[in-house]
Amino acid sequence: MVPNDKTGVTRRDLLKTTGAGGIVLVGTTAGCLESSDGGDGGAEDGGSGGGNESTGGGAEGTDSSGGGGSGQDSYSIGMVNALTGSLAPYGERNQRGTELALAAINEVGVGSNDGEFSVIEEDSESVNQAGVNGARKLVTQDEVPLLIGAVGSGVSIAIFDSVVSGTDVVQISQNSTSPELTNKPDLLRTSPSGSAKGKALASLVAEEHDTVAVTWINNDYGTGLSEVFAGSFEGDVAYNTPHDQDQSSYRGILSEMAGTDATAWVFITYANEYTIMVNEAYDQGFNEEVDYYGAESTVADSIIENTEPGSMDGMTGITESAPVDQESYQQFQSAFEDQFDASPTVWSAYAYDAVTIAAIATEAASEFTGAALQEVVRDVTRPEGEQVYTFEEAKQILADGGSASDVNYEGVSGPVDLDENGDPPGYYQIYRVADHSYEYGDFITG
Repeated sequence: MVPNDKTGVTRRDLLKTTGAGGIVLVGTTAGCLESSDGGDGGAEDGGSGGGNESTGGGAEGTDSSGGGGSGQDSYSIGMVNALTGSLAPYGERNQRGTELALAAINEVGVGSNDGEFSVIEEDSESVNQAGVNGARKLVTQDEVPLLIGAVGSGVSIAIFDSVVSGTDVVQISQNSTSPELTNKPDLLRTSPSGSAKGKALASLVAEEHDTVAVTWINNDYGTGLSEVFAGSFEGDVAYNTPHDQDQSSYRGILSEMAGTDATAWVFITYANEYTIMVNEAYDQGFNEEVDYYGAESTVADSIIENTEPGSMDGMTGITESAPVDQESYQQFQSAFEDQFDASPTVWSAYAYDAVTIAAIATEAASEFTGAALQEVVRDVTRPEGEQVYTFEEAKQILADGGSASDVNYEGVSGPVDLDENGDPPGYYQIYRVADHSYEYGDFITG
């Protein structure tokens, strides 16, 4: 990864309070499992809200005579985020990344009037139906032309199929990694597909084991990643069975895994579910008999906080990672730590980039409508344009007569470069649990 030596972002840009251009919270944030981001960690699968009014969403008040939404005073987009439920530990990370992105954007302003940019947020409750309800409210009532969402792959796909498909609305998922999203090229995302991660995880396990037992959460995320893993693992997959979300016990699954001759157990699941599994396996001494492996969704502060020391020491896995040597990420990290007294994760950076791409597309579009945004949203991330690392740099190119294809936004999470399937490149890191904390090692690209 080439460090950025030209970024114009300042900590003042990132730390400016969001003011009128902040996140409009709809519903409740009760039930979040963490109060801080912690170290680099994972996300994956996760309501309709009240009567907040859009402050400029949809086609209302637009003027098709010029770029940047044509000089509106305000622009609102939507976000479906996991504020409650299994993915709540990751929803708060999204909010923080979003807040920093809005601060940087609104320091400059969008369009010829330097209008305010804001996000109307709905809670997916980490499940498909609530996510669909929230997205439908944002699209039909708030009339947003662009929707960021969701955390969970199943929620993102359900939103696309039920609300977005067949419309001009642009959807960008901030956190969904299932390979299934690749089959829906109009469903964009800032986090990479799990295909490369699944193959890398299979290779990592095969270095030490020739027989594995796999359990995966029964949704699009678990299905997609488990299929890639099983298809890539060179040894014997002795057990490959799904488990349901939000169960109070998984002792039956664990007993079945223990009944195999597998020397490695692979957990493709979420923080709440994995926490229960770790505790129940520890009670039965299974952790002393096999090695644990996982992906990004088995990394969360809440897991460490709610499991016994030593219960998963030695666990190894692969998670999405940020390019920590890139100057723009270091600027983001510094601002994040100052603002929230916590270290960011790559998932916060993905949310930051999704909001920034939305603002740059708004600046580049002929009008603030879904159809106009569709025409430019991929172009502003493509490598053919001039590399920019901030909204301000992108706006300057566009103000000087440049078009969307003249801009190549390089995100704080790494190159975005949305391809024909709506996927960015992957950037991963190996992690291990030692002394009941996460440690990070080698990087992998995919």
